[in-house]
Amino acid sequence: MGSLKKYSFYKTTEESWFQEIPKHWSVYRIKHVFGIIKRIVGELGHDVLSITQKGIKVKDTISGAGQLSMDYSKYQQVDIGDFAMNHMDLLTGYVDISKYDGVVSPDYRVFKLTHTESDSQYLLYMLQLCYTNRIFFKHGKGVSMLGRWRLPAENFKNFLIPIPPKDEQTKIADFLDYKLAKIDRFILKKKQLLGLYVQRRKSLTRKIINSDSVKLLRLSTITNPIDRQIDRLDDEFYTPVGLYNRSRGIFHKDETLGEDLGDSSFYYIKEGDVIISGQFAWEGAVALVSSNDENCVASHRYPILNCNLEIVKPEFLFSFFTIPEGHFLLDINSRGSAGRNRPLNPRYLLKEKIPVPSTDLQEEIVEMYKSEMQLKSIIDKEIAIVKEYKTALIAEVVTGKIDVRDFEVPETQNEETYEELEEELSLAAEEEAEYQNEEIEE
Repeated sequence: MGSLKKYSFYKTTEESWFQEIPKHWSVYRIKHVFGIIKRIVGELGHDVLSITQKGIKVKDTISGAGQLSMDYSKYQQVDIGDFAMNHMDLLTGYVDISKYDGVVSPDYRVFKLTHTESDSQYLLYMLQLCYTNRIFFKHGKGVSMLGRWRLPAENFKNFLIPIPPKDEQTKIADFLDYKLAKIDRFILKKKQLLGLYVQRRKSLTRKIINSDSVKLLRLSTITNPIDRQIDRLDDEFYTPVGLYNRSRGIFHKDETLGEDLGDSSFYYIKEGDVIISGQFAWEGAVALVSSNDENCVASHRYPILNCNLEIVKPEFLFSFFTIPEGHFLLDINSRGSAGRNRPLNPRYLLKEKIPVPSTDLQEEIVEMYKSEMQLKSIIDKEIAIVKEYKTALIAEVVTGKIDVRDFEVPETQNEETYEELEEELSLAAEEEAEYQNEEIEE
């Protein structure tokens, strides 16, 4: 990719995800590189670790946040430097090297590097690629591919992986550490830029709710709960939605047949609806439905409000719920004491009064929200491109399609610009096309 070149000589393999590798590389079964270990701790007092798609994290078992176990006595030990993977779910699971001593679920797989001529960071990049690119998936088993799809121990042990010489593995890992850090910084800067726009909107919202034109109005008088229940057909596909917390928007779940939607009632959502998570309103799970979400469906666990446009604009109502004054109403009307189980009581919420400024002042929020969404659309596309590039880069390097042996990590690491990433992406596409058109030299 970019100025990097491919190796001079390749050989073919039996594996579909690395059909050719550099001639001097080897192919190993995982059981010849790692040793699976299972050490049941049996006593309390250890940090409980969770394997997420952002890596291994220490679980908060004190506050009750998250899904907790009733019994940690059968959990297995993990030491710093151990590999651990959620092999029970190849769709949402992941693998990481632990930075902590602790314990993990007995359902997870813990293993140590036993092959002395291997670099752990190179192997981690490769194993994580097997999750992100669904390479493990075809080796999995389960009742349903839409349900839990696991990787049995024997399939894992006999899984074939490419192994370069150790010094080359280290060069690959260093190269990826450097390049991916630059990509991650680029993504962070873009998110920070969007965050500034969000804060400007919130500041303006707090300002106008203290203006002279404000009236305290009951939510039930300015909004209507929506009842667009779907006439569910078993052989019809529907797109359910969910909400991110901290007002980060709506996400679409996989298309689902009506017969597989479950026992919940479902309702169509329309552009301009304000939708709230009945389970996580207290975490700020509220969103404004856009045209991209039109005709998706939400379960009865998501209260949907339609605004009386002569009094309140949807953009203002959404923004009000994202500032402390609005979040307070969502929080106090979410009752419960069992960890995160604090369902919202919509009837109580609708009885609350909120400060409603004049529609002229609300229009300022409308315009600011539109600008924010335009920027978000641009940033989301840029981030999607660089994330795709990131995955492709890992795949190209760990399978030997490009040679990074002569790459020197700069001592001073400058910020990556989008133009630089775009140029690398374009060059990579050209080189891949050229590579595919050339014969492999033996």
